[in-house]
Order: sequence, then C-alpha cells, then structure tokens
Amino acid sequence: MKNLTQNLIAVSAALFLIISPQLHACACSFCSGYDVGTSSNFPSGKGGMLWTEYDFVSQSQNWSGTHSSAADNNEHKLIQSSWLSGGFQYFFNNSWGISAVVPYANRIVTAEEDHGPITTKWWGLGDIRVNGYYTGFSPDMSTGVNLGIKVPSGDWHKSGIDRDNQIGTGSTDILAGLYHRHRITSDEKWVWFAQAQLDAPVITQAGYRPGLQVSATAGIYYTGIRFGKLKIRPLAQALFTNRASDSGPESDPDNTGYQQVSLSPGLEFDFHPVRVYSDVELPVISNVVGNQLIAPCMVRVIVSYLF
Repeated sequence: MKNLTQNLIAVSAALFLIISPQLHACACSFCSGYDVGTSSNFPSGKGGMLWTEYDFVSQSQNWSGTHSSAADNNEHKLIQSSWLSGGFQYFFNNSWGISAVVPYANRIVTAEEDHGPITTKWWGLGDIRVNGYYTGFSPDMSTGVNLGIKVPSGDWHKSGIDRDNQIGTGSTDILAGLYHRHRITSDEKWVWFAQAQLDAPVITQAGYRPGLQVSATAGIYYTGIRFGKLKIRPLAQALFTNRASDSGPESDPDNTGYQQVSLSPGLEFDFHPVRVYSDVELPVISNVVGNQLIAPCMVRVIVSYLF
C-alpha cells in the first residue's frame, strides 16, 4: 500500500506540472528547431526502435527583445505548424548506432498585404536528418556522442513565403552532439541527464543561410512507478536554445535569431515493446531579434516500438 501511495503521488505531481496554467511565449520566427531528445531516446543495448512523433506550435503574438510588441510592427499575424515525423534508431552493439528522422509538416502563414491579410496553407516534406552514434565510453552506454547531417530535402520553394518561414531551409547542415545520464540513487530509480546538440549549416542555396543553432537540455526522470506490466516515468527538463540570425541576400537578419529557456514536464508510458511519451515545452525566458511571432507552448507526442 505504501508503494502504491508513493506511485500515485508521483503521477499526480507530474500531471500537475503538465496542466500548469503558466504559459509564456516561445521565440522562433522559423520553427525548425531540433529538440535534443527525451529519455525514450537513450540507448540501453543492442537493438532498434521505430517511432512516430507529432509536434504542434501556434505563433500569434508579436514579440521584440524580451517583451511583447505591437502587432502592427510585424507583417506576419500567424504561423502555425504541425509536424509529423517518422524515425528509426538501431544500435549494432553497446558502442555504435545510427538513426534517421523524416519529418513532414503542415504550415499556415497569415501575413498582412496591401489589400488585406492573406493566409497560405500547405504541406511539405521537411529536412531529413541522419546521425551516427558512439556510446562505447562505458558498459552501460551512459555517455555518447553523435555526428550526422541534415540534407536539404525540405520544401523551400513555396510562392509568397519568406525563406525563414519555409518548411525546409534549403541548406545542408552538420549535426554534432553529446549526452550523459547518471543514476542518482542506489536503487537506480532516479536518473539525471544532460544533452547538447549543434546544427551548423555548411552548404546553402539561393542566397539564404539559416542561423547556426545550439540546443542544450538538463533533466531528471523517475523509473519506479509500475502498475502490473505498465511502467510510468515522469520527467522534468529545462531546455536552452540559441539560434543566430539568418544571413544572405534572401534572409531577414534584423528579424531572425533568438535565445530561449523553456521548462518541459513530460510523461512516458512503457508497456514493452511499445512506449508513449508526451511533453509540453513552456518558455520562461525569451529574447528575440527584431519583431517575431511567438507561441505560449509547444506540444509533443511520441509513439515508439522497440525491437
């Protein structure tokens, strides 16, 4: 009974964090940010994982610097994005692995023109990412590094849409990152982790270079909640993103680039071999260049299958 009570308290606390009404704005004029990951992505041994991920973000409030700005200062009134991604990850042994992510997006952009607001809606393939991993620093794979590439497969030719609001960037990027996790308690039920990811454009097209982006995450999760075969893992993490302004004749450097700190509570339900994970990112500090539309949060759901 004592363990059941503790489990219920832990789940209730996690749910309270998720439905907390504190909504802040997230700064991104071009919502193609690469999330560092979740506890679901940490490797634990040889084997693979297939997953699908859905992300939703709706930007409608104009922001400048660290505060709101008059809507008239920005010709854009709404940028709404729904991302549906398919992913594959496989580790050949405790040292080497690979992953690939193929995103597809639905985007809605409303902008003020001379004769009134114009809304554009379209679907398109996003930029595919392929990564290689090395996790042989320790037997439990608790530390790893990755190196990969983002290819310009995404749609960046939509008529009437600025380059920074296209689904794809048109650039080839180098991806590099690292992660570390550590079991805090002797029963290994509490785990903290830290991750970092670099996205650096190296080959560009048609006079547009997206800003270099660095993302970092630190968090903690609990693995001691069970109801029969179902495992529930509450997670809390803090995320930091720094994106430089875009450059090139087709860019808008005066209204791109930002720094942001977000808090992201989440829950993972594990009924092996299926996992369902969901979180919400709530920006608490945002600093944007120029005028950009922002959103109060981003919602994410991941369904994965381990084999």
